[in-house]
Amino acid sequence: MKADRPVYLSLLQFEWPMAALASIAHRVTGVMLFVGIALLFYLLDLGLGSEESFAEAVALLDEPLPKLIIWGVLGALIFHLVAGVKHLLLDFHVGSSLEGSRIASGLSVAISAVLIGMAGVWLW
Repeated sequence: MKADRPVYLSLLQFEWPMAALASIAHRVTGVMLFVGIALLFYLLDLGLGSEESFAEAVALLDEPLPKLIIWGVLGALIFHLVAGVKHLLLDFHVGSSLEGSRIASGLSVAISAVLIGMAGVWLW
């Protein structure tokens, strides 16, 4: 007698296509932006409060950890923007084939990596 028990499938054992990974990363960067915007609003509020609080905000941004956080939020924004443009092109059936999807996903990741690297150079 064969048991009809559920099979454990680990998501890490699958070989995910590049388009699926880019789509998941697009959603994750959206969540990162949601949290990051709150941090940026705090920094804006701190900088616009008074001269002393502006000096505090400038001193805060001279530290490496806040710069890394700002770079992470900026990187999430860049990737989310580039992947969003790719999704808009897919709405117009540009690159909607399997091969086109692979190419578009690879291009969006490569373009994002270059732009995020440029943002890091600009930030530091």
